[in-house]
Amino acid sequence: MNKRITIKQIAKALSVSISTVSKALNDSYEISDETKKKIQEYAKLHKYKPNTLALSLQNKKTKTIGIIIPNILTYYFARVLRGIEKVATERGYNIITCITNESYKKEVDTMEMLSNGTIDGFIACLSIETLKKKNFDHFYSILEEGTPIVLYDRVHKNINCDKVVTDNIKSAYKATRFLMRSECKNIALITTSEGLKINKFRVKGYLKALTKYGITPNESIIIRQENEVGLTERIHEMLDNNIVDGIFTIDEVSGALATQVLNKRNIKIPEVISIVGFTNGILSRYSSPPLTSVNRFAHTTGEVAAKRLIDKLEEKIDFDDIKTEIIRTELVERDSTKKMFVKF
Repeated sequence: MNKRITIKQIAKALSVSISTVSKALNDSYEISDETKKKIQEYAKLHKYKPNTLALSLQNKKTKTIGIIIPNILTYYFARVLRGIEKVATERGYNIITCITNESYKKEVDTMEMLSNGTIDGFIACLSIETLKKKNFDHFYSILEEGTPIVLYDRVHKNINCDKVVTDNIKSAYKATRFLMRSECKNIALITTSEGLKINKFRVKGYLKALTKYGITPNESIIIRQENEVGLTERIHEMLDNNIVDGIFTIDEVSGALATQVLNKRNIKIPEVISIVGFTNGILSRYSSPPLTSVNRFAHTTGEVAAKRLIDKLEEKIDFDDIKTEIIRTELVERDSTKKMFVKF
C-alpha cells in the first residue's frame, strides 16, 4: 500500500507553493486550469486525501478516539473496551469503536476512513490477517501524519508507537510452575491460534518452566492448532495414548473444550487431572468445574492505553516519546486445580 502524500510533498514535487496546491485542490478560480489539472492529477495518482479536520478546524481537536478491536466475541477485548471507555469518558473524550473481524482489509479501510479528520488518535489491536501478512503500511502512514497510536495485546516491533502488553512468557512460565508445584508431572499443553506470536510466547513460557524443573517436553502431549476445529477429537486421542495429570491451555476456548472432554470421560478434575487456562473470562468462571486462570487484567490494559494516548493528545507527553507498558498478571485459583498455598 502506497503512503498517502501531503500538500507539502505535492508542492515540492511540482515546484509550486503550498498555497497554490491548496487552492488547486479546492478548485479555486485564482489558479489556472492548466495548473489545477496538473496538481489534481498528481494528487490523485499519489492517493492524496485531505485532512478535513485540519482544513476546517485548524489545530482544534475532535476529542474523539478511534478504537480498533479484532473481534468482539472474545471476553478479553470486551473488557479492554470498557477500560478505554471509562478513561475516555473521565477525560472528556468520545470513542468510535470498529471491529475488524480479524480482516486485514477491513482494518486498513477502517483506519483510513477514521484518519480523515474524524479522530485524534487510535487505540488498536492488530488483526490475525495483518500479523500474517506483516504489512503495516497503514500504521506507518498514520504515524507519519502525526496521529498517535497505542497498540494493545497483539503488537509488532516494526510499528514504532506506544504499546500495552502482557508478559506472556513469564505468565505462562508461572502457570506451568504452579501445576508442577501441585504435583503434576505430565503436563499437556493445548493451543489454538498457533500462528499468533503471543501464543508462541506462551508456549515458550510453558517449555521454559518444564526445562527449568528438569522435565523433558513431550511433543505427544502438546496440541498445536490454528483454531478449535477438530480440537475435541485431538484431546481424546491424546488422552487415549498418554498419561496426563495436568493441562495448560493457552486460550480460553481450549480450556473449556478440555474440561468438556474430561467430564465426558468421567475423569475427575482436579483429583486426576488439573487444568490451568490463560485469560480469565466468562468461559473460565462458568466451566464445570470453574477453571483456575491467568487473569490478564484486560480492563487495566484498556485504561493504561487510553491514558497514554490522551496524555499524548494533550501534549503531556511528546509524540516521539515511545513506551511499552507491561501489565502484570495473577493466577486466580478455582476448582480445576488442587488447593495450594503458593504465591503466583
